[in-house]
Amino acid sequence: MTDKTYNGWTNYATWRVNLEVFDDADKAELFDISLPVEQLRHVLQDYVEGHIYEAGGGEGNIAVDYALAFLSDVNWYEIAKHMIDDAKAEAEAPTNLSNT
Repeated sequence: MTDKTYNGWTNYATWRVNLEVFDDADKAELFDISLPVEQLRHVLQDYVEGHIYEAGGGEGNIAVDYALAFLSDVNWYEIAKHMIDDAKAEAEAPTNLSNT
């Protein structure tokens, strides 16, 4: 069996989508991080696929077809779980209010 993990993620597609789509996004503004992970994964997938359809001109475009094929390898659950865990960690982190 071949290990297909990439930079600590399930695979290259999962790492790449998280990095390029979600890493710099204001997740709390775009997504309801309080959703259960199984619901959030569907929201994230719909979000990315919607952008692919818009940018590529919809169905029947070969670029859209290839992009969607790439997205079929993404572990959306892993990205959703990562977002939820990050939000919890940020909420629990102590804030430094002093400048000393």
